[in-house]
Amino acid sequence: MNELLLSEIKSDKKELLQVLRIIEAVIFGPDDQGYDNIKAIIEDCQQSISDIDEPLEQAERLINHLYVDHLFIDTAAANLPIGAYQLHSGLAQRELAPTLKLIVIAHIMSACGFEVDAVFVPKNNMIRLICNDIYAIVFDPMTGAALNWHELDDRMDELDGDPSQLDLPPIERNSLIAQHLTALKNILIREQEFDKALKCVDILLALCPDDPFERRDRGFLLHQLDCFKVAYDDYRFFVEQCPQDPAAQLLKMQLEQITIKDTVLH
Repeated sequence: MNELLLSEIKSDKKELLQVLRIIEAVIFGPDDQGYDNIKAIIEDCQQSISDIDEPLEQAERLINHLYVDHLFIDTAAANLPIGAYQLHSGLAQRELAPTLKLIVIAHIMSACGFEVDAVFVPKNNMIRLICNDIYAIVFDPMTGAALNWHELDDRMDELDGDPSQLDLPPIERNSLIAQHLTALKNILIREQEFDKALKCVDILLALCPDDPFERRDRGFLLHQLDCFKVAYDDYRFFVEQCPQDPAAQLLKMQLEQITIKDTVLH
């Protein structure tokens, strides 16, 4: 991968939404309309809370304004279209993939002056909107529904340790990027957009070099694109790194029956 591009993706100086725009441009080509739409939403949201001084009331108004007036309320669908992973088309249809939607909503709220981060609350990634030193709202980015303290305690009971001593550390930005890319890769494979899926894998491997499962997926995609000699190396790497994985055991048997020199390259 281009080193300049990789440095931009890894840069902490860029907002997370900017990083996703860069990634989207690499995979699908440039499209600034989605970002322009977000700027218009931000301006409207800022106006909607401008007459309120109390932070908690501001936060509640903002959530209601986004999810009701701007129609962001939704439920996670089982099979989203590719467009739901792209900023412009996803916003136009108000159908955004979960990680992309989390990042968009957090970006809007941050631009409205709130301290916002992503946190994992079993079994979902959620947004934590900090109102003041003692109060925060933790809510589902898909529906806008907030958890009360009882619901939060019930969720935390699923984690090991004393729930009263557990905190909610922010999800690292690279983890969110990887989650978005992995989901996008899977949908592109489902739709047989193998060249675009390969770009996702290249970025994932740049973030986490020699991940055996990404190497396996790269091998599969290269195989589909008739680059079997390179795919063979990736398959072999996966088999060696994850010998107990059922997929590795099946691949090993297949690789043992293949002679590279007999493979016709296109």
